[in-house]
Amino acid sequence: MAVKGNIIIGQSGGPTAVINSSLAGAISASKAAGVKKIYGMHYGIEGLLDENIVDLREAVKDEKDISLLMRTPSAFLGSCRYKLPKIEGNEKVYEKIFAILDKYDIQYFLYNGGNDSMDTVKMLSDYAAEHGKSQKFMGIPKTIDNDLPITDHCPGFGSAAKYIATSLKEIIADACCYGPYRSAVLIVEIMGRHAGWLTAAAALADKVDMIYLPEVAFDPDDFIKKVKELSKKQNSVVVAVSEGVKLADGRFVCELQTGDAKKDAFGHTQLSGVGAYLAAMASEKAGVKARSIEFSTIQRCASHLASRTDAEEAFNVGYLAAKSAFEGSTGEMVIIKVDSRAPYVSSYSKFDIHEVANVERTVPEEWIINDGTYVSQECIDYLKPLIQGEVDAYFSDGVPVHISLED
Repeated sequence: MAVKGNIIIGQSGGPTAVINSSLAGAISASKAAGVKKIYGMHYGIEGLLDENIVDLREAVKDEKDISLLMRTPSAFLGSCRYKLPKIEGNEKVYEKIFAILDKYDIQYFLYNGGNDSMDTVKMLSDYAAEHGKSQKFMGIPKTIDNDLPITDHCPGFGSAAKYIATSLKEIIADACCYGPYRSAVLIVEIMGRHAGWLTAAAALADKVDMIYLPEVAFDPDDFIKKVKELSKKQNSVVVAVSEGVKLADGRFVCELQTGDAKKDAFGHTQLSGVGAYLAAMASEKAGVKARSIEFSTIQRCASHLASRTDAEEAFNVGYLAAKSAFEGSTGEMVIIKVDSRAPYVSSYSKFDIHEVANVERTVPEEWIINDGTYVSQECIDYLKPLIQGEVDAYFSDGVPVHISLED
């Protein structure tokens, strides 16, 4: 396979415990293909626009560095939440990007991210096609939210689900240790704006009493009723709730606490505080002792608890995205297919980026049971294979060893 030109790789959106495994895969494929220059976008497409470019052959020199990279949390290259404008009326932005690609003889562009990142791949590949550009653009799936369509699941999700299930098992053990001498309601807030995949993973902890997903309208009165009923029967009640649960009128429950909804760079409402709000509500209206725990960003950066299945699949999608680009593919995203769940067997393919970008996949309605307070066995069977196996961390002086651009 004759590879002409150089490659550039970017990471975008929220990091994951295995996003760097995809980067490792892309670097490995590029080295195997004999690509002369392997570049990284420092802080995604936003960094590229400033020509903030990293030489990845220098930053990740050998197999030892590749191995460390696969055990390093967050985005090694740095990330961004920059949304490219529509092509029409903003041609100068695209002209600048392609001028930079030409300057560095970049023929292959890989972008690792979620919905908005795949939109970047779509627009750049469309611009290239419309203007006779030779560059190839491929998407590498990544998101702990597991909400990209077509692919069976998203790299990053399995490790986050493993962290959630493990932490909840530990929390439940802690909550039950006082037996009949102390009772309490514990609300655990888990990430998830419109898709409840992460919160559904709470079912893997076995003894969570209720699970609330954003796919189903949240009824505060019914929540209080169920808390009262459970509190009469057991000393400890554990509830997993998605940060994005909404009322029947479409308002996020977390907005009830402040009445103010801040927006991020993409215009998304910034969500936080639903756990604390529901704990206060349970204390006031159900007359129980209640507290909340918010997992927050630790869900996505706990590389010490990464799923081996997740890490290996993340490496493979990065490798195959690069290999596909070298073979002439463009305007596509690598997807994971599951040929068998028991035993678990997965394979890979590619799909048109236009069918992926800006499309959000939610938990199937039929997988949400018990009046919207739990998930089905089919959902649990879907989740279990994705959290299997462990990635042994490298330790020094009692703490994990990672790699960074400053090393």
